[in-house]
Amino acid sequence: MNGLLSPALSRDLSASLVVFLVAMPLCMGIAIASGVPAEMGLVSGIIGGLVVGLIGGSPLQVSGPAAGLAVIVYEIVRTHGVEILGPMLVAAGILQMAGGVLRIGQWFRAISPAVVHGMLAGIGLLIVAVQLHVLLDADPLAGGLDNLIAIPEAFVDVFDDDNGLNGEMALALGLVTILGMLGWERFRPKALRLLPGALIGVVAATALAFALELPVKRVDVPADLVAGLSLPAVSEFARLLEPTIVVATLGMALIASAESLLSAAAVDRMHDGARTNYDRELGAQGVGNTLCGLVGALPITGVIVRSSANVQAGAATRLSAILHGAWILGFVALLPWLLAEVPTASLAGVLVVTGWRLIGFRHVRELLHRHGFLPAMIWGVTFTIVVAVDLLSGVLVGFALALVEVVPHLRRRHLLIRRHETGDGASEMRLAGSATFLHLPRLARELEAVPEGAELRLKTHRLAYIDHTCREMIADWAARRANAGASVRLDGGEAKHEQRLAAVLPSA
Repeated sequence: MNGLLSPALSRDLSASLVVFLVAMPLCMGIAIASGVPAEMGLVSGIIGGLVVGLIGGSPLQVSGPAAGLAVIVYEIVRTHGVEILGPMLVAAGILQMAGGVLRIGQWFRAISPAVVHGMLAGIGLLIVAVQLHVLLDADPLAGGLDNLIAIPEAFVDVFDDDNGLNGEMALALGLVTILGMLGWERFRPKALRLLPGALIGVVAATALAFALELPVKRVDVPADLVAGLSLPAVSEFARLLEPTIVVATLGMALIASAESLLSAAAVDRMHDGARTNYDRELGAQGVGNTLCGLVGALPITGVIVRSSANVQAGAATRLSAILHGAWILGFVALLPWLLAEVPTASLAGVLVVTGWRLIGFRHVRELLHRHGFLPAMIWGVTFTIVVAVDLLSGVLVGFALALVEVVPHLRRRHLLIRRHETGDGASEMRLAGSATFLHLPRLARELEAVPEGAELRLKTHRLAYIDHTCREMIADWAARRANAGASVRLDGGEAKHEQRLAAVLPSA
């Protein structure tokens, strides 16, 4: 094949197949976790590939239904009905498109890492709590905290002799999926390293259920994908004026945008190609979500799991993301009967692992070690409120606490940046004032303007303060440049914030 195709096309074609294999079980699993039919997740995956992949501002990012929105969608469907999801998604998509036009995409980079990781950890725990019930072929409870509390009782009921063996068989299939997924990722042959563990686990459990004809719940996939969608009724758009719907729509737009753009920033750290245009990416996500709303599908975001698989598989251009959407469309159109054999407990097993990895307790340890008590506390409070109350409340409280960190330094609210090229091929940047998340977009632009391969001499003698959001951004930038052979040399004083900046730099 490599002899017949250009190197870039060959890389994109092989990478698209890898991403397709990663995306298929997640598209169905996230739909089921959201309380909607599997086909809604599959259509979202198709739109995320064919549409957002074509027009997005992050060339190697892959979009589709994301675990991060499963919790909020599940609550919307449970409280307001699935009929309102389409209109809400259209409204959220329009807000995202407006954000792209108004060039506010770059500001999402300024969200505190403590809030983001706390939010993702809370989402991860809620996903695990819900999917453990699905793993037993049982119906989840209404609230996330209720699901968490009810887990011990659910497992006791499964092994109750009066309840039959269905729950035990479903649990066995879920465990086969989890063990197959983790075992493959740990012991897979080098030649097959790109074959995703989630696919191996799902295939193993599906084959076992089919061979033994186990009476467990399976994915309900219609023979005609279009017929399985529920298009939004015009009358439902009037409900967008209800206060609770307005708040939920704003929350969906905010969280979908933040997850997409933070994922894009993470993808940029994985490769040395073209950087993300955040405003274009935000607008593209809006177009995708508007289309998803109009056809009755799930919301989409940039997804770090698929995107990282895309980069690791060697994708060269956006064609890989586009082709992965085409593979999903072809598979669903030609082989719906095969998807209908997949046990829901198997998909739950995939999401239990996915949710657990989202929790990432290592993030709070890193925040404490690298940035001190306050960012770690912000993580903890955000995490707790997301689990105990709801997603939007957790994010808003976390953001408010992040403001507390910078309030004492608002009297020196200006940040002066002076950068010039030195005679020996290096760049020198002087910072003065206070560097907080309010200045992050401008600071990021100045750093990106430093020539590739040039050493950066960062002078911070007159820097009164730098918050952990800016420290993380500088550290990520420095780590990426270090991979290309460049270095960052810090020339500063002994202030605590300067010491913490020095501690996170690769050259420190």
